[in-house]
Amino acid sequence: MTEAESVTNQGVTGKPAGGLDIARIREDFPILAREVYGKPLVYLDNAATSQKPRQLIEALVRYYESYNANIHRAVHCLGEEATAAYEEARAKVARFINAPSPECIVFTRNTTEAINLVAYTWGRANIGPDSGVLLTLLEHHSNIVPWQRLTAEKGASLRYIGLTEQQTLELDGLENLMDSRTRLLSVTQVSNALGTINPVQELAAEAHRNGTMVLVDGAQSVPHMPVDVQAMDCDFFAFSAHKMLGPTGVGVLYARPELLQEMEPFLGGGEMIKRVTQEDAIWNDVPWKFEAGTPNIADVIGFGVAIDYLSDLGMENVRAHEMEISEYALRRLRQMEEVIIYGPPDPADRGGVISFNYPDLHPHDIGTVLDRYGVAVRAGHHCAQPLMHHLDVSGTVRASFYVYNTLEEVDVLVDALGQAHAFFSNDTK
Repeated sequence: MTEAESVTNQGVTGKPAGGLDIARIREDFPILAREVYGKPLVYLDNAATSQKPRQLIEALVRYYESYNANIHRAVHCLGEEATAAYEEARAKVARFINAPSPECIVFTRNTTEAINLVAYTWGRANIGPDSGVLLTLLEHHSNIVPWQRLTAEKGASLRYIGLTEQQTLELDGLENLMDSRTRLLSVTQVSNALGTINPVQELAAEAHRNGTMVLVDGAQSVPHMPVDVQAMDCDFFAFSAHKMLGPTGVGVLYARPELLQEMEPFLGGGEMIKRVTQEDAIWNDVPWKFEAGTPNIADVIGFGVAIDYLSDLGMENVRAHEMEISEYALRRLRQMEEVIIYGPPDPADRGGVISFNYPDLHPHDIGTVLDRYGVAVRAGHHCAQPLMHHLDVSGTVRASFYVYNTLEEVDVLVDALGQAHAFFSNDTK
């Protein structure tokens, strides 16, 4: 009996410690039945986007076949049904992250747009030459570039929290970085490149003691673990639907209601107004004043179905399953000579993301060979080039797990990785 079979017999592909029936879950994802280059698909690129359950696909078809209509402005039956489904999805999002009300939830296209919305509205009104923004070296470009542009425009300072040797945040000396001029701390909850989980609740408490506002990038946390924005006490929180079984093209910005009231609209046009004259306009109530034009109705409704799916699984169970798979994957990868693994060594300190390299191979070469074995991973800088520069690498190979992944798939990854290393080693002889 192999190590994988031994652990699997404890229930990871049946009922693991987290209580998820993985074999049953996999039946809900049609794409997992396909082959790539004659090999069963092993999809380990979930940090980029997740696969979609049959329930979501059917919900999208049902919308277009049964009640396709524009929302909020129609008085006919289809329009009222579509409006009700759209706003119910907003309520589901609020409950999922424990927002105080649905009105705190603004729909955007993705996490990137949600962060840009804050930069262009709250940021432009509150960041000036005598203030600054604090980021970390773990940030995705989407949580760097908007603040680079804003601080450059306003003549404000931009600082970064560094990393320890284990690629966790270096919080010693934080008071020297977050001073009285720091207006905003913008930080990822889970690193998309390394999986590092940041102590955002503690960071928010320290920031608020300093009078600093807090934005949390939750793109890699909300899909994988319980999130409570009120307990976190953040001021802004951004995430995307497509990384949590939902459709592409839908993002979420949560903000404290008083902030949404104060902020100017991001876009102008239909839906975000109450009244327009030739001279001026009066904005709609929040959150609709931030949702100009016809929104992505079908996919927002589909997002509500994805949230239902995850809620039924239980986010504590999702987190437990990913920790179990991550622990096994780390153990298998550490048995391979020369493999360099990045990020915290303890699975409890990281999400379901493992980045690694062979020192003599380019990540793209490894990813290409893995693809020929049906294994889909991400290879490159993961939109985190400042972090890659800090690590002194051009990029990494990243395997990222989700609710439908199994220990057997980890074994396929490791076996294919060995084949890739052998292929390039022989090629250089």
